[in-house]
Amino acid sequence: MAVRGIRGATCVTADDPQQIRESTQELIEQILQRNGIEDFNDIISVIFTTTGDLSSAFPAEAARHIGMNLVPLLCAQEIPVDGSLPLCIRALLHVNSDLSPAEIEHVYLGEAQKLRPDMKSAQ
Repeated sequence: MAVRGIRGATCVTADDPQQIRESTQELIEQILQRNGIEDFNDIISVIFTTTGDLSSAFPAEAARHIGMNLVPLLCAQEIPVDGSLPLCIRALLHVNSDLSPAEIEHVYLGEAQKLRPDMKSAQ
């Protein structure tokens, strides 16, 4: 088994704690499902970033809510680049996986598809 990084992103429509938690939970669940990760013990850590316009909730709360209580989680703010996508939550999961880098499915939901239109998994 190798350590792999899996990226993902989603957007919300407002700086609302419930939206942040629900959208983050959906993103994490989609990443896990699409990459066949069934055991949280295979997740080494998760780094979440949000754009500066999101400050009402920590995305890590959503991960803890679905049971990632023993997974190291970190939240940070995305660098404020002019013209960047607003109201965006990004995640980088470090996982133990038998998948090759080419088999990893990165997940971009909703408006975040604009971040990586080159990815087949942009849904």
